[in-house]
Amino acid sequence: MEIPDDLIDALTCANFVAALTGAGVSAESGIKTFRDPDGLWAKFNPMELASIDGFLSNPQRVWDWYQYRREVINNAKPNPGHYALAEMEKLFPQFTLITQNVDRLHQKAGSKKVIELHGNIIENHCFQCKRPFEGETALPDGEIPKCPSCGGLIRPSVVWFGELLPFDALTEAEQSATECNVFFSIGTSAEVYPAANLPLIAKRSGALVVEVNPNYTALTPYVDFKISETSAVALPAIVEEVKRKKGLL
Repeated sequence: MEIPDDLIDALTCANFVAALTGAGVSAESGIKTFRDPDGLWAKFNPMELASIDGFLSNPQRVWDWYQYRREVINNAKPNPGHYALAEMEKLFPQFTLITQNVDRLHQKAGSKKVIELHGNIIENHCFQCKRPFEGETALPDGEIPKCPSCGGLIRPSVVWFGELLPFDALTEAEQSATECNVFFSIGTSAEVYPAANLPLIAKRSGALVVEVNPNYTALTPYVDFKISETSAVALPAIVEEVKRKKGLL
């Protein structure tokens, strides 16, 4: 795999680098993506498991499903792509990591500041009063925990279909896309909005846009650099080249 010299030169001079990660990054840690034919969602209707209507129709089924997903995620480990992004945080004066993933593997890999556009599956809150819930979630007989304040059902702190993204997270992500010198789109299909708009915002604002994805996506025609490799392969190589160029190796 060849990393373009112009990209390494741009990164060496960059003051502000931003990166958006999608399900492809987590897939390299064994967490199946939404579109995988044998993935976690393949046998289920997402609207029944990841929507308010689905939760209200059958809260037990939705809760059990997310408990299963937590088990999968708890057994997963960060991959070299995650660790490379954590390294990038140290390489540039300003670095923003934005993710569509809910598994917190970026934080496990050492990333300190992560903007979670779609929430996360680790935390929970009350469906009724919205207060965070830190109590026991593995109850006997598959019971759903209840809010100690109002008695409402507890739900995972992920963004479901039909829900708005967290305002502060989206605002900060859009600001980073506007201000950065280089923007990475990594392991994302570039089809889920408003996240898919971030690299286009960066492009319009004058940033170099880099896509790291073995697949052709809706974003590919608009990027400045296309690296057709997985993040676990491409990102460590990019970090190594930047370190070498900066005299850190």
